[in-house]
Amino acid sequence: MGAAQRRPIDYTRSGLAVMAAYIAPHKKMFAADMILSVIIAFIDLAFPYVSRWTMNTLLPQNAFRTFFAVMAIIAVAYIGKAVMTTAVTKIDHGMGVKVEADMRTDIFNHMEELSFEYYDRNRTGVLLGRITNDLFDITELAHHGPENILTCTLTIAGALIIMMTVNLRLGAVLLIMTPACILFAMWARKKMQEASVDVKKVTGEINASIESSISGIRTSKAFANETIEGEKFEESNEKFKTMKRSFYHWMGIFSGGTEAMVGLMQVVVIAYGGYLIMNGQMTFVDLITFTLYVSTFTSPVRKLMQSMEVFAQGLAGFERFLEVMRTKASIEDDPDAVELTDVKGHVVYDHVSFEYADGTEVLKDVSVQILPGETFAMVGSSGGGKTTFCHLLPRFYDVKSGSISIDGIDIRKVTQSSLRRNIGIIQQDVFLFAGTVMENIRYGRPDATDEEVINAAKMAQIHDEIMQMPEKYDTFVGERGIVLSGGQKQRVSIARVFLKDPQIVILDEATSALDSVTERQIQEALYRLSVGKTTIVIAHRLSTIREADCIAVIEGKHITEKGTREELLLMDGAYAALERASAW
Repeated sequence: MGAAQRRPIDYTRSGLAVMAAYIAPHKKMFAADMILSVIIAFIDLAFPYVSRWTMNTLLPQNAFRTFFAVMAIIAVAYIGKAVMTTAVTKIDHGMGVKVEADMRTDIFNHMEELSFEYYDRNRTGVLLGRITNDLFDITELAHHGPENILTCTLTIAGALIIMMTVNLRLGAVLLIMTPACILFAMWARKKMQEASVDVKKVTGEINASIESSISGIRTSKAFANETIEGEKFEESNEKFKTMKRSFYHWMGIFSGGTEAMVGLMQVVVIAYGGYLIMNGQMTFVDLITFTLYVSTFTSPVRKLMQSMEVFAQGLAGFERFLEVMRTKASIEDDPDAVELTDVKGHVVYDHVSFEYADGTEVLKDVSVQILPGETFAMVGSSGGGKTTFCHLLPRFYDVKSGSISIDGIDIRKVTQSSLRRNIGIIQQDVFLFAGTVMENIRYGRPDATDEEVINAAKMAQIHDEIMQMPEKYDTFVGERGIVLSGGQKQRVSIARVFLKDPQIVILDEATSALDSVTERQIQEALYRLSVGKTTIVIAHRLSTIREADCIAVIEGKHITEKGTREELLLMDGAYAALERASAW
């Protein structure tokens, strides 16, 4: 069942309720699994009781034909048990895979909805672990947990009840010992789960370290810092070993303690049973039956013991899964949000202030009006707030105070998707996906035809170079576009915006990676793109913004100067100083 067909899940409910909600769409498989498991448990419980009946009744009466018929029926039952065990294995693993796929779909979609602030606080490798390792452990819990708990509980309870009917005194002794075993198991399981959570946290750090090292492999080799990267990884790996040792320490205590209790139960049964036989209060047949039931009783205890690592890791993974799913996006659509349509491009920043989640203030009381079709340029020192100014327009972050409007509509009153469809961004740090050139350009408008993609590439002055590549538009660009030059990557990103054709365009150092010849070509293309569109430009090369309708200087959280190039030069302030410096 696809994610769209499933009912929405309320993650504020208990973990058990959330897990039940994921199993619910597969209830037929779950029911078949549980029914077959109950039958298997019944077969295990029936054998000692039937054996006792045959030894107490059939053999003394010399009913040998009936005796062997009963044994044959039991043999057939155990063959049936083997068939049902095979079916249970297939069913519960199949259900587990479906539950895992549903969870992975939900957590991926939820991560896509989370705001930039969430990713500012979390490393990629850690988040990757939530989607991969944690979900695998949850799957093991989902398909083994219910089955093991049901069958083991039925077998333990059934064996105790039957043993009480065989011999009340001996059954009472085991009944007294059972709670102690259960309490010990619960205590040890809690310790194992706590240790497992620590292991998963460190595993996330290791994944993040690996992801960072592989992504930056060229940089580490360029600086001959492979040893340093190895030391950083080894530090995380040592933490992992320490946490894992703690986990196995508690697992060892659980295993050893459970084995001791199981062994003591068997010793007590034989010792006390022998005492009862000596006093004529129990027969050998009943003791044999009791011994068989002790084995039936201890088998699920051992099974639970062997599953305890799976339970601990699965529950720890599920806690981390719920932690992500219960995280709300810091930026959400207003309940009455409308679609932003027929955009003209009149942008107004009205007394805007902004600070990041850590309290770092970047912009303070900034007011700007950009008329439809105007080019608004920003200059200033790095870290002055230029990029943040641009990120507020598509609501990558929300203003702390003040407001931003497009065509008189507060951007907080429109849907984020419609807002961003009308804004095109060409960033300084270009990101290309590990696909073909065609796929990366088409990302600007997924429904575009090949001809439209090619036309966008021509407008971005990259078509001729693509046609010289080995597979032309089907050339694989590598991880983060590594097979392309910096200028080629920049122009592919520009082609995306040509294809998207938004009414508002943001150029964040869009030509910074280009040589002077290519820069002139791109400037011509960007000029064609910006005709009739509202354009916001961040630039260090002042030559690229001389024709802007308005230039603003951002320094120290404020806009300190604003006007045309000629007006700013007449002021002889910060902008004029920048032009004089660039002349050198």
